[in-house]
Amino acid sequence: MVKAKPSLGNIVRHIRTSNGWTLAEMSQHVAIPLSTLAKVEKGHLTLTYDKLVDLSDKLGMSLSDFLNASPVTPQPKGMARRSVGQSADGLGVETKNYDYRYLCTELRGKIMIPLISRVRSRTMEEFGELLRHAGEEFVYVLEGAIEVHSEFYDPITLRAGEYIYLDSEMGHGYLVAGGFEEATVLAVCASAAANLQQELISQARGEAPKLARTDAAGNAEKPKLARSPTNKKTPAKPKRRAGVA
Repeated sequence: MVKAKPSLGNIVRHIRTSNGWTLAEMSQHVAIPLSTLAKVEKGHLTLTYDKLVDLSDKLGMSLSDFLNASPVTPQPKGMARRSVGQSADGLGVETKNYDYRYLCTELRGKIMIPLISRVRSRTMEEFGELLRHAGEEFVYVLEGAIEVHSEFYDPITLRAGEYIYLDSEMGHGYLVAGGFEEATVLAVCASAAANLQQELISQARGEAPKLARTDAAGNAEKPKLARSPTNKKTPAKPKRRAGVA
């Protein structure tokens, strides 16, 4: 059996056929025009992040479960899994600061999230708050150059062929380095936390209030949806500044 590529169209088609719906029935269920849904299935149209969230909500799924929906029955852990693809494969997602292509999306329960990312922002004013999430990450510059900003270190410039490994819970962000038109990186984020892929997408768009975030000065922000009066603000860690070779 030839394994279908984990494109948005294949994911939508798999969910539709698994529910026994026609295109018209799914269109009514998720409140997306029939013509739009047909184009998505055929790969002629993609959906914005907001539309993906809305679609997964109407299907009663988390965004992570939606993105990992696959026409191939997943094998249990311990059963020699693998995923083979090409640079054009994967699921594309546009955010404010990066254009992502998530790879190996047909594999469930991954502890690593591999992706190709085109960096978009050029200044910290444009980028906004530094991001932080569970786990660690490795970033390898494929094209151009990036300027890495982090909570406890001075900015550093990395060019094609250079890389960085860092603690993702430390505030961090990547910019297109001065003198370069664009930059593309290979990134691998790793964590035992559930729904890491969904959290990465949400936070990159600045739409994940349940996650801890920092501003450009490295000050932690309290999640906006935390309403419990018993929640206490965690004392800020003392800042360290160190030069990076």
